[in-house]
Amino acid sequence: MKILVVDDEHDVKTLFQQRFRKEIKSGEMDFDFAFSGEEALQYLNANERKAVLILSDINMPGMSGLELLEKIKTTYHKPPPVVMMITAYGDADNFNTAKKLGADDFLTKPLDFRLLKEKLKNTTL
Repeated sequence: MKILVVDDEHDVKTLFQQRFRKEIKSGEMDFDFAFSGEEALQYLNANERKAVLILSDINMPGMSGLELLEKIKTTYHKPPPVVMMITAYGDADNFNTAKKLGADDFLTKPLDFRLLKEKLKNTTL
């Protein structure tokens, strides 16, 4: 499964590579990383069908994760990628906006990687 992680914090890449080492090594999961909403859209334009699941932070400078979600769901819809939103703020406004824009799931930081692995493995694509 190809997964695009979108987060403005660069240390997220190392964290995901460590936490998913076994899944990456076995080829079960393959991660790419974008460090802004704009970079994520460039990636998707160049590799439209590669990423089947997107994990995006909500609060990023420039294009927010919610703006990115809206662009993804209105542009890439044959079939749309699964989009899970991640935020440090589990507030109702972000949750409701993300759901309204078509988010498939909503996670809060700090991430529970055991739960995330379970969700990723149980996601039907």
